[in-house]
Amino acid sequence: MTKLTAKDLEVLSHILTGEEMACKKARIYANTLTDAALAQEMHRISMAHADRFSALYRILEGGQS
Repeated sequence: MTKLTAKDLEVLSHILTGEEMACKKARIYANTLTDAALAQEMHRISMAHADRFSALYRILEGGQS
């Protein structure tokens, strides 16, 4: 894989922060909603954000070597 530029790293860092925050918020909503269907959907959304965070983090780890 090609090395990531400083700008690439900056953008990835920014996106990682956004995905992390979105995941945390969705988890909070999932744990506080009283409607089971909405809570389940928020859990699914939080997992999708966590998956994207992991994928982006793997790119970040691979691009710095």
